[in-house]
Amino acid sequence: MSDNVTARRKFPVSAGILLGLGLGGFFDGIVLHQILQWHHMATNAGYPADNLGNLEFNTTLDGLFHAATYLFTASGLVLLWNTARKPHFWWSARMLFSTMLIGFGLFNVVEGIVDHHLLELHHVNETVAREYWIYWDLGFLIWGAAMLIVGLALFRRARHAHP
Repeated sequence: MSDNVTARRKFPVSAGILLGLGLGGFFDGIVLHQILQWHHMATNAGYPADNLGNLEFNTTLDGLFHAATYLFTASGLVLLWNTARKPHFWWSARMLFSTMLIGFGLFNVVEGIVDHHLLELHHVNETVAREYWIYWDLGFLIWGAAMLIVGLALFRRARHAHP
C-alpha cells in the first residue's frame, strides 16, 4: 500500500479531540453556568453575580466561552468531514469515542487547573460554603483525569485493533 493511501486511511485523531473539547466546554457552560448556575466565568475574579452589571458582564464572558467551544466543535466536525470524504477512509467508532473522551478530559483538566486553581476566575460550585469549593474543584479535576486516562486506554486498544 502506498504512503499516499495509508495517509488517507488514518483516523483524524485531532477531530475527535476537538469534538471532545467542544463537548466538554458545552457541558460546563450549559450545565454548570446556565442550568445549575453554580458559577459564571468571572464570579470569583471580582465580578460576583450579585448585581445586574456583574451578571451582564459574566453572561457576556459565558457567551464568548460558548463561542470558543462552538469553534472547537465546528473545527472537529470539519476535520472529520474532510477525512470521511477521502477514498479508503478508515472509520472507527472506538477511535472517535476514545478521542472525544480524551478531548473532554483535557478540557476539564486544563480548565480546572487554569481557571479554578491558577487564575481563580471561578470555582465549580460557588453555591456551597467557600471552604467546600476546593472539594468540587478537585472532583472536577479527578473526573477530567479519569476521562483522559480511560480515553487514552481505549485509544491505544482501538489503534492496536486497526493499525
